[in-house]
Amino acid sequence: MPAGPAADGFREHVVRGVCHHVERFPAGLRPDIYVVSLRVDHVDQDPRLPYVAVGHNTRQEVRRVLTQECSHEGTATWEYAYWQLEGFARVGHVPEDRAGTALHLAEARAQGLWYDEDEQEDGNDDRGDRLGRDFDEVCAAAARALHDEGWLRSVFGRILPVVLFDMDRPGWEVEASEAVNPPGVIDGFLRHHRT
Repeated sequence: MPAGPAADGFREHVVRGVCHHVERFPAGLRPDIYVVSLRVDHVDQDPRLPYVAVGHNTRQEVRRVLTQECSHEGTATWEYAYWQLEGFARVGHVPEDRAGTALHLAEARAQGLWYDEDEQEDGNDDRGDRLGRDFDEVCAAAARALHDEGWLRSVFGRILPVVLFDMDRPGWEVEASEAVNPPGVIDGFLRHHRT
């Protein structure tokens, strides 16, 4: 396996965690996996508590969706609403990732972005938005590392598209995913979403 980044901050922790969880995808499923998904989310919709769910979808799941839920192959293949979304490992500011929680909290406080629940946010307070933008970039770095550091080729024996998405921001996944994949890797995804 490729070497992971040094553990010196939240970004590196998330990158390393994403790569680690991709490496742990079941060997028997790997030939059928056609996309790696990085679902950006927040515990209880709280911008202070970001995480990424490290998932995938399979051709078998596309076939199941086509027989039971959707008749359009492009939709079944490239719309995250039809993908497997549950049961995947989470990395970030979540209870099961104590190291990620501690790193994120320390960095948010050091940057002056952390606020307590009882603090009143006025109209000029953009700390939640800034935390969200910072975490988007952390997730983009993790997606790029899967390609640039050879994790996908090492785990799957081939390059796969990595799709970043956030169910609260429909459409964001197109721009975000295009930015983190090498040219040509997500052509099918882009064709579907742009036509």
